[in-house]
Amino acid sequence: MCDKDKKVAVAALLMVAGGIVGAGIALLVAPQSGQRTRRDIMRSAKRVKSRAEEAVDDLSVNINDLVETIGDKTDDLLDKGKDIAGSARKDLIRLIEEGASRLEKFRTKLSRM
Repeated sequence: MCDKDKKVAVAALLMVAGGIVGAGIALLVAPQSGQRTRRDIMRSAKRVKSRAEEAVDDLSVNINDLVETIGDKTDDLLDKGKDIAGSARKDLIRLIEEGASRLEKFRTKLSRM
Protein backbone atom coordinates (compact mmCIF):
# COMPACT_ATOMS: atom_id res chain seq x y z
CA MET A 1 0.00 0.00 0.00
CA CYS A 2 1.49 3.37 -0.91
CA ASP A 3 1.96 6.23 1.56
CA LYS A 4 -0.96 8.22 0.14
CA ASP A 5 -3.37 5.31 0.68
CA LYS A 6 -2.09 4.85 4.23
CA LYS A 7 -2.61 8.53 4.96
CA VAL A 8 -6.19 8.39 3.67
CA ALA A 9 -6.94 5.32 5.78
CA VAL A 10 -5.43 6.92 8.88
CA ALA A 11 -7.39 10.13 8.26
CA ALA A 12 -10.63 8.14 7.98
CA LEU A 13 -9.93 6.29 11.22
CA LEU A 14 -9.04 9.52 12.99
CA MET A 15 -12.28 11.15 11.83
CA VAL A 16 -14.35 8.25 13.14
CA ALA A 17 -12.45 8.21 16.43
CA GLY A 18 -12.82 11.99 16.76
CA GLY A 19 -16.54 11.74 16.20
CA ILE A 20 -16.91 9.07 18.86
CA VAL A 21 -14.79 10.97 21.38
CA GLY A 22 -16.65 14.20 20.63
CA ALA A 23 -20.02 12.53 21.14
CA GLY A 24 -18.85 11.07 24.44
CA ILE A 25 -17.59 14.42 25.70
CA ALA A 26 -20.84 16.08 24.64
CA LEU A 27 -22.76 13.57 26.75
CA LEU A 28 -20.60 14.25 29.79
CA VAL A 29 -20.71 18.05 29.72
CA ALA A 30 -24.10 18.80 28.18
CA PRO A 31 -26.63 20.19 30.67
CA GLN A 32 -29.67 19.40 28.57
CA SER A 33 -32.59 17.01 28.44
CA GLY A 34 -32.24 13.39 27.38
CA GLN A 35 -34.38 13.90 24.30
CA ARG A 36 -32.23 16.82 23.15
CA THR A 37 -29.07 14.90 23.90
CA ARG A 38 -30.31 11.93 21.87
CA ARG A 39 -31.13 14.26 18.97
CA ASP A 40 -27.64 15.77 19.15
CA ILE A 41 -26.10 12.31 19.24
CA MET A 42 -28.09 11.32 16.14
CA ARG A 43 -26.91 14.43 14.31
CA SER A 44 -23.32 13.75 15.30
CA ALA A 45 -23.64 10.12 14.26
CA LYS A 46 -25.01 11.17 10.87
CA ARG A 47 -22.10 13.59 10.38
CA VAL A 48 -19.58 10.93 11.34
CA LYS A 49 -21.27 8.44 9.02
CA SER A 50 -21.16 10.95 6.17
CA ARG A 51 -17.47 11.67 6.75
CA ALA A 52 -16.67 7.97 6.97
CA GLU A 53 -18.52 7.31 3.69
CA GLU A 54 -16.54 10.11 2.02
CA ALA A 55 -13.29 8.66 3.34
CA VAL A 56 -14.25 5.20 2.06
CA ASP A 57 -15.13 6.67 -1.35
CA ASP A 58 -11.78 8.49 -1.50
CA LEU A 59 -9.93 5.35 -0.48
CA SER A 60 -11.82 3.34 -3.09
CA VAL A 61 -10.87 5.83 -5.81
CA ASN A 62 -7.23 5.75 -4.71
CA ILE A 63 -7.18 1.96 -4.74
CA ASN A 64 -8.80 1.84 -8.19
CA ASP A 65 -6.20 4.32 -9.48
CA LEU A 66 -3.43 2.21 -7.96
CA VAL A 67 -4.78 -0.98 -9.55
CA GLU A 68 -5.05 0.76 -12.92
CA THR A 69 -1.49 2.08 -12.65
CA ILE A 70 -0.17 -1.36 -11.75
CA GLY A 71 -2.05 -2.85 -14.71
CA ASP A 72 -0.57 -0.27 -17.09
CA LYS A 73 2.95 -0.84 -15.78
CA THR A 74 2.48 -4.60 -16.07
CA ASP A 75 1.36 -4.22 -19.68
CA ASP A 76 4.41 -2.03 -20.41
CA LEU A 77 6.77 -4.57 -18.85
CA LEU A 78 5.13 -7.39 -20.79
CA ASP A 79 5.53 -5.47 -24.06
CA LYS A 80 9.19 -4.74 -23.27
CA GLY A 81 9.74 -8.41 -22.48
CA LYS A 82 8.19 -9.43 -25.79
CA ASP A 83 10.36 -6.90 -27.65
CA ILE A 84 13.51 -8.16 -25.94
CA ALA A 85 12.59 -11.79 -26.59
CA GLY A 86 11.84 -11.03 -30.27
CA SER A 87 15.14 -9.18 -30.65
CA ALA A 88 17.06 -12.01 -28.99
CA ARG A 89 15.33 -14.53 -31.27
CA LYS A 90 16.29 -12.54 -34.37
CA ASP A 91 19.89 -12.29 -33.18
CA LEU A 92 20.00 -16.03 -32.49
CA ILE A 93 18.61 -16.87 -35.93
CA ARG A 94 21.14 -14.50 -37.55
CA LEU A 95 24.01 -16.13 -35.63
CA ILE A 96 22.83 -19.63 -36.56
CA GLU A 97 22.65 -18.61 -40.23
CA GLU A 98 26.13 -17.09 -40.06
CA GLY A 99 27.43 -20.27 -38.41
CA ALA A 100 25.78 -22.41 -41.08
CA SER A 101 27.29 -20.24 -43.80
CA ARG A 102 30.79 -20.50 -42.29
CA LEU A 103 30.35 -24.24 -41.86
CA GLU A 104 29.37 -24.55 -45.54
CA LYS A 105 32.44 -22.53 -46.59
CA PHE A 106 34.65 -24.71 -44.41
CA ARG A 107 33.12 -27.89 -45.94
CA THR A 108 33.78 -26.48 -49.41
CA LYS A 109 37.44 -25.87 -48.49
CA LEU A 110 37.76 -29.38 -47.08
CA SER A 111 36.23 -30.96 -50.17
CA ARG A 112 38.78 -29.14 -52.40
CA MET A 113 41.69 -30.65 -50.51
